[in-house]
Amino acid sequence: MTKRVLLGMLTPSSNTTLEPVTSAMVAELPNVSAHFGRFRVTEISLREQALAQFDNAPLLEAARLLADAHVDVIAWNGTSAGWLGFEADIQLCQEITAATGIPATTSVLAIVEILRDRHITQFGLVTPYLMEVQEQIITNFAKEGFDCIAEQHLDLSVNFAFSEVTADQITAMIHKVAAAHPQAIVTFCTNLRAAPLVNKLEQALGIPIYDTISAVVWKSLQMAGVDPIGVKGWGRLFTDVY
Repeated sequence: MTKRVLLGMLTPSSNTTLEPVTSAMVAELPNVSAHFGRFRVTEISLREQALAQFDNAPLLEAARLLADAHVDVIAWNGTSAGWLGFEADIQLCQEITAATGIPATTSVLAIVEILRDRHITQFGLVTPYLMEVQEQIITNFAKEGFDCIAEQHLDLSVNFAFSEVTADQITAMIHKVAAAHPQAIVTFCTNLRAAPLVNKLEQALGIPIYDTISAVVWKSLQMAGVDPIGVKGWGRLFTDVY
């Protein structure tokens, strides 16, 4: 029997986008499947109770449950380090691996790696978040040498509502950001259904678009020993060679 490749994904409880999108992304890869563990997340803001949702304890408990499925990698498929600081995800990955013995990654760390590998210094940012959250994300990227030259956000804070943003809304935001001619555009939220739009928009705009769901799949596959180039129809992230 050919060895299966099992990708473990830590999932916000109110997220209804990342599971079907992730599964669709890997559907054509032989013997690769994605498996999901939830923990409670309902609000994205800088309020104390919202920030407390991302304490490492519930993520580690969900990671331990995923480890029971003998997954090859455990990924935090979420963007909280965008406003908490990237060090939060570095620490989380270290704790997941210490607790489970399984290598770990996150959407945010994957996006940072992609931007660095491709020598992106100026980017556009599209999110559904509140302005205060957006500003914190921009500040944290700037600390790492990435200058956000255009942004669009929707001022939403209810996590479930992010999944109900329409394709037309997302497309309009991406077009507005593209007008500033960034080197790349980042769609930053794993409950925003942007990834299925990327391939067509990249062809129309001539600008690479890096989505947080796509990024964590790309990195998880690499860590599991699978070439991401096998993912077809989901944008230049999977086809460009660096």
